[in-house]
Amino acid sequence: MRKGQRLPAKFLKALKAVTNKRPKTVIEHILKHGFITTEELESKYGYSHPPRAARDVREQGIPLETFRVKSKGGRSIAAYRFADVSKIRGDRIGGRQAFSKPFKQKLVKKSGCRCYICLEKYEERYLQVDHRIPYEVSGDVTAETRDLREYMLICGSCNRAKSWSCEHCLNWLEQKSPEVCLSCYWASPESYKHIALRRVRRLDVVWTDHEVEVYERLKKRAESVQQHMPDYVKAVVKRHLDA
Repeated sequence: MRKGQRLPAKFLKALKAVTNKRPKTVIEHILKHGFITTEELESKYGYSHPPRAARDVREQGIPLETFRVKSKGGRSIAAYRFADVSKIRGDRIGGRQAFSKPFKQKLVKKSGCRCYICLEKYEERYLQVDHRIPYEVSGDVTAETRDLREYMLICGSCNRAKSWSCEHCLNWLEQKSPEVCLSCYWASPESYKHIALRRVRRLDVVWTDHEVEVYERLKKRAESVQQHMPDYVKAVVKRHLDA
């Protein structure tokens, strides 16, 4: 939204339909000032993860575009304004539906209390229900018609990493192809072709309890040859495969 831009009545009605605090705050600021910066989201409104606040608006069906501005200190930072109003997603107005406790328990029964991405075991309360294909790409269905195969339980750490990766993916930003998402690591970690469209392969390894001693030994070896742990572990694996 540029200053002086007149918004269609349908679009204004959709904006007023958003009642959740965080996206509503972003919307009201843009209506008043034309755009909102990541600096304002952090300093004025106390949102430590500004892209998440912008994502909340998009998930309500309101199109936003990202552009660059200068911060008060002269740094280049991101800012958000309303995008092409013709891209409003009427089927999203009101946002995603909450996941019920029984639905989460069905996922626990199906997959166990472990993160779908890193496979680490957690207490149920530390696992979050998430869409395998991001809500921004495929939307959601009614609670009665949800298919367990389209959702997963993930830990908070993997959820944050997935969000950051998806929010910087061209498919998430522009193409919005569910098929592309399904072939991504964040949807199918057991069999994938890319990570956010990059030709990357990833392996998350966690050492727990008595295994921590092995990790510490690896860390000392890596430090002794002045290598970062990931580089050292990859070199050890390569030597083993080449032997």
